[in-house]
Amino acid sequence: MPELPEVETIVRCLRPRLVGLEIAAIRVFFEPILRRADRSALSAYVGRRVLRVERRGKMILLDLAGGLSLVVHLKMTGQLVFGPGSDPLDKHTHVAIDFRDSDSELRFRDIRKFGFVLAVPTAEVTSAPELRGLGPEPLALGFEAFRGAFGGRKGRIKARLLDQHVLAGIGNIYADEILFEARVHPEADVSRLGPGAWLRLWSASRAVLRRAIRCRGTTLRDYRDGEGGRGGFQTRLRAYGREGMACGRCGAAIKRIRVSGRSSFFCPRCQRRRSSSEPAGALRGLT
Repeated sequence: MPELPEVETIVRCLRPRLVGLEIAAIRVFFEPILRRADRSALSAYVGRRVLRVERRGKMILLDLAGGLSLVVHLKMTGQLVFGPGSDPLDKHTHVAIDFRDSDSELRFRDIRKFGFVLAVPTAEVTSAPELRGLGPEPLALGFEAFRGAFGGRKGRIKARLLDQHVLAGIGNIYADEILFEARVHPEADVSRLGPGAWLRLWSASRAVLRRAIRCRGTTLRDYRDGEGGRGGFQTRLRAYGREGMACGRCGAAIKRIRVSGRSSFFCPRCQRRRSSSEPAGALRGLT
């Protein structure tokens, strides 16, 4: 599933291309992709100009003139690409948006059909069920706010990083990369992490997510950016998907376990399972 860096890359790619364009038509080829609406509801969106293209968690928000918005969630295999309208449509393209005075169109393609498009008034976006329970954006948090997002919660740190009610946008790939960089075991108990571990987690989350955005995300199979290009961070993964390979820090073999039903990759030597009593300034291993 595209995570924060991938969705942020798509938004940054689409924003300069879409803002200011006026929707000429919306073609729906697979109506179940529309959440809580049918294709007739989209007639109100025709003739509206795109005002903003933003991200919230793993979702893309298109705000239009007249107080209407489209929310797109790519889920597992979705792609949102702006390209030539003359390119042939394939059977996995479910929505196409045409624009006045443009030869390009925005296409939502999804092989597994888990993604969705939500049409909603802009004023109701944050209160929509799909968004209202999301936690804060990890890159917007200072250290105290980051640690406070986990306040009062229990369980294993990997599961909490994946919990979209705690932090919005982190998924399996980047949770593993953050934990590796912070030298924290994926099964470490949240309630037993010390100040040093929390500071490393905060610093690692910012560093890993920013590096991944600079690399335009991770393409392992389906992810493409807003113009159909592949990401580049897959060549820089240090833990995720590297079972049996040597740790780049210590040389130990990367292991895989399951945490909350998800595969978790970690170094058993660098990420030992223990509570942290390190002082808050202990930032060993952050790069």
